[in-house]
Amino acid sequence: MGYFSEYKNQIIKAQRVLSTCNTLEKNKALRLVAESLEKNKEKIISANAIDVEKAKESGMSPGLIDRLYLDSSRIDGMIHAIHTIIALPDPIGKSDYTDTLPNGLRLTRISVPIGVIAIIFESRPNVTIDAFSLALKSGNAVILRGSSDSLKSNIALEQSIIEGLKGSTIPPDVVHLVKDRNREIVKEILTANDLVDLAIPRGGKGLIQMVLREASVPTLQTGEGNNHLFVDESADMAMAINIIKNAKLQRVGVCNAIEKLLVHKNIAKDLLSRLYEETKEKLEIRVDKRAKEILKDSKDIPDSEWELEYLDYVLGIKIVDTLDEAIDHINTFGTGHSEVIVTNNINNALDFQKKVDAAAVYVNASSRFTDGGEFGFGGEMGISTQKIHARGPIGLQELISKKYIIIGTGQTR
Repeated sequence: MGYFSEYKNQIIKAQRVLSTCNTLEKNKALRLVAESLEKNKEKIISANAIDVEKAKESGMSPGLIDRLYLDSSRIDGMIHAIHTIIALPDPIGKSDYTDTLPNGLRLTRISVPIGVIAIIFESRPNVTIDAFSLALKSGNAVILRGSSDSLKSNIALEQSIIEGLKGSTIPPDVVHLVKDRNREIVKEILTANDLVDLAIPRGGKGLIQMVLREASVPTLQTGEGNNHLFVDESADMAMAINIIKNAKLQRVGVCNAIEKLLVHKNIAKDLLSRLYEETKEKLEIRVDKRAKEILKDSKDIPDSEWELEYLDYVLGIKIVDTLDEAIDHINTFGTGHSEVIVTNNINNALDFQKKVDAAAVYVNASSRFTDGGEFGFGGEMGISTQKIHARGPIGLQELISKKYIIIGTGQTR
């Protein structure tokens, strides 16, 4: 007997009830959950403090501890995200195609929930609220399997969700947090074709590759963020440095931070010297041979690191001769997440946007905006770096399917 033998029927039945709930019922449930989070804020923070202390004792890096950490402000952010999702249009039951066929059949295509979505994620407890809220508004039940690093935080968050749902018409079984740490349960999720309609991994390369390798259920790949920022020779120097500092240092443990800096040779000396002086107390810089001539005390970057996502206070730097060289490097080593050019040349900006293969391509702005909340989606299930079904932040519109309604008057074929 597998883990889900006890829960399967309840989850499926709950999702079927949810799929018939109207917008008012779903929004009421979300409001009640938001109120529950506010009421239980101190319990959540206390549970999170245990997770954070354990992570520090285990030697977790500062960037990853920052992803794990919750305080009153971050919980307020979760509550705000729920209210944003409440305000968004309900994606279910919308028609995007109608036709009357030559034989008189009336054909309509409407949006419907996917069903049961499983999200497997690493130590980011905010995912629990984002995933639940987006799933509920789009009519989907959600199975949550977080990492052991955030277990107590996730349990406290799930308890708040369930407490809120109990005052609504929606069954609490629409959310299920897997608390058992047995790793075999992940494989069970990924092969539960009679339960799971879609699995979404959210974490590092190892987790994502494991899910893609093991899954027999459909998957939606979210990617690591080996993101680049290219400073063109025409760039405004002050703007470039400001964007670099924000994109790298505002939060280093997130997938939309930059990991590599590419600099045009004609401005490399001035820009790198200024950047080093402004970040040397916070940032470890690793450089190629040409950048080493400018930043002589910096570490050499090994070739193996061009494809590495640091998630730490580390930045790799390469000097390039041309825009095309920068684009080629990005398309070779990037993960298709978020890429940036800083330039005052409109033709170079357009060329970069056209040729760079990524879910989000920025001109003169920080990559830190690649986020469901910042894009106005209220949250996200992750950032998809694949090209089928969904790309970029996974919001409500990426969590629906379609079905056809056909009305006849006795036609036969």
